[in-house]
Amino acid sequence: MLGVIDLPTYLAGLVLIVLLPGPNSLYVLSVAARRGVRAGYTAAAGVWCGDAVLMTLSAAGVASLLQANAVLFGIVKYAGAGYLTWLAVGMLRAAWGMWRSRQERAVVEDESGAVADERPYRRAFVISLFNPKAILFFVAFFVQFVDPGYAYPALSFVVLGAFAQLASFLYLSALIFSGTKLATAFRRRKRLAAGATSAAGALFLGFAVKLSLAST
Repeated sequence: MLGVIDLPTYLAGLVLIVLLPGPNSLYVLSVAARRGVRAGYTAAAGVWCGDAVLMTLSAAGVASLLQANAVLFGIVKYAGAGYLTWLAVGMLRAAWGMWRSRQERAVVEDESGAVADERPYRRAFVISLFNPKAILFFVAFFVQFVDPGYAYPALSFVVLGAFAQLASFLYLSALIFSGTKLATAFRRRKRLAAGATSAAGALFLGFAVKLSLAST
């Protein structure tokens, strides 16, 4: 179909890949839990745009260039790891402020200040974009399902990318609405909110370390 080989196998692998936890899905869940459905979808839009850029670059062969050029790969890798670390530090600082705060009013003020400074779309877009392992993965995964003899390979990549974005939309939508339920619990239990924020910060640090240790 349109130069796509073994579509059922691709879809089965895609579901498993989308369900794997990562910084993108974690950030969308965090935004939805703190700011609601609309902000959650704003962050999700950043993820989808970032993924679209990665898919386009992969189809254009940029991933192969990164794989062949260790210096360029290292620049992108450490830039991505640095950005994830910066986000993690911000989350941990916010969590520390929640732990230390003894008055609900002060917590609300801290959260409102954080909300004013945060730009979910931009952050989610950068998180998605600065991920060289994702670029390498996209090209390695997509190429297996594109018929090399098909006259319009770009169309094949579009079809595969459309399925990937649809799967991402369904998964992130589920996370967003789950996040709004978590928000109710966070408002009632400040310790729970602080603990969840701490855990998210720690996970982002883990993602940063994993990315910094990645190799071509």
